[in-house]
Amino acid sequence: MYQRIFDINKELDMSVFLFGARQTGKSTLLRKAVSKAVYIDLLDSDIRKLYRKRPAYLYDQLAGKDSSCVVIIDEIPEVPDLLNEVHRLISEFGIRFVLCGSSARKLKRKGYNTLGGRAFPCYFYPLVSAEIPDLDIDRAVNNGMMPLHYPAKNATRLLASYVDVYLKEEIQAQALVRDLDNFERFLEVAALTDGEMVNYANIASDCGVSAKTVKEYFSILQDTLVGYTIPAYTKVMKRRLMQAPRFYFFDVGVANYLLHRQNLVRGTVEFGHAFEHWVIQEIIAYIGYTHNENRLSYWRTYTGIEVDAVIGDARLAIEIKSVAEVLPKHLTGLKTFMEEHPDTRPIIVSLDRISRRCGEMESLYVMDFLRMLWAGELF
Repeated sequence: MYQRIFDINKELDMSVFLFGARQTGKSTLLRKAVSKAVYIDLLDSDIRKLYRKRPAYLYDQLAGKDSSCVVIIDEIPEVPDLLNEVHRLISEFGIRFVLCGSSARKLKRKGYNTLGGRAFPCYFYPLVSAEIPDLDIDRAVNNGMMPLHYPAKNATRLLASYVDVYLKEEIQAQALVRDLDNFERFLEVAALTDGEMVNYANIASDCGVSAKTVKEYFSILQDTLVGYTIPAYTKVMKRRLMQAPRFYFFDVGVANYLLHRQNLVRGTVEFGHAFEHWVIQEIIAYIGYTHNENRLSYWRTYTGIEVDAVIGDARLAIEIKSVAEVLPKHLTGLKTFMEEHPDTRPIIVSLDRISRRCGEMESLYVMDFLRMLWAGELF
């Protein structure tokens, strides 16, 4: 059992929507963290049928309770009509709700009651480094950070099941896509762009669908929290900058499976891509869990010079390399960025175990970087 960083009790000044991809551990967390809460599991088919037949049962069940009452409704998108009753119960009695689900898309798409500011969104992520004692870097880079996948001896089998059952069948079952064959092809092509700039026209050509359809597919991945787009840092000083966003799947293990990357070893290009993805994944989770206002972006010039992560308005510039020794040639992107943003804090994150100064830059061993990140020492 992992001790998760996210503390739902600190979020319960009011009601919350808790969203996160399937199997990240939301239900386990909630059952453990809010032990005295009223727990309604809509994955239970009998309970789901009951509330679908008469959503007002929820009001009858809870009317008269006060603000000391916390109610968890797991998989609220399964019975979205319950949100009208939730609205009534919050307004009349001040009851606090944790409304859990893997996606808000179903609620937004059909115009269901999203409570008009009476509940704010929180997001749950796969495991992060600070939650795993004696973290194994190579295991994390290969298996990903899902609670079931990270410790597995054969993560590929679990990842195959996850992709086939959730990313394909469940998305189809929710009527998010009409043509599953096209969507499967899109997933394969989208995986090739993992950590790269998104070119909708090129992806559409490779998939045999329109650019509009590709944009919709990417929107589905984001709304179901299966992927993220990272915007380009576009504050232009001298050099022309790329404007297109980058895309990352929510977990490096999922990206590895879709790309048929297995048994990744240090020193290879494939390991380098996966290593970068893993570090970006940690930064995304940190920003999400701490409600940090600093935006994550990346920076790339038209000549191909780049920095993997820019935090806020150039507060930090982070380059990620899976090298065992940081050399001057690895600092080119940071040096170029500093020419235009001299007040930035430049950091290169790597597998070089000796954290040190490199002139004006910091070279941080990845474990030191992650420790500092989760201790709030970076931003």
